[in-house]
Amino acid sequence: MAWRMETLDEAFAAAARTRGVDAQGQPVRRVAAQGGEPLRDGLRRARPGEALLLASYSPFRQSGPYKECGPVFVGAASGAGALPTLETLLGEDGGYLAQQMALRAYDAEQAIIEAAILPLAHIQTRLEQWEARADIAFAMLRFPAHGCYALRLNRED
Repeated sequence: MAWRMETLDEAFAAAARTRGVDAQGQPVRRVAAQGGEPLRDGLRRARPGEALLLASYSPFRQSGPYKECGPVFVGAASGAGALPTLETLLGEDGGYLAQQMALRAYDAEQAIIEAAILPLAHIQTRLEQWEARADIAFAMLRFPAHGCYALRLNRED
């Protein structure tokens, strides 16, 4: 696959953990996991009682009409361990990703040029189709019910 996964910006995660501030300069919320919250730094679901940070984050690198900040859960302690591969994530049923995900393609100006809500089993096929499109700079997976950021996929070109 011609996609490289990106979880969270390391500087953002460090600031959230050490200074207690999110991407908008707001204080992070410290919460105990109920269990099942999607941890963006480890690409896994939280265990009940696990210490989490709830913070505002933007996976975009430049200003524009599509740039947005949204809530993400991050482990309160660093050391998420080895990340699963994209193939593993797309093959899991009931893992980090949901059974259906919103998949968006963006151009170099960070504008959405295509989007769909797809069953998890169909995402790899769509990504393979997008590999041939030079106008797609990156893609994002988002949880469809809340619209929250799950994962950014950058081209390997």
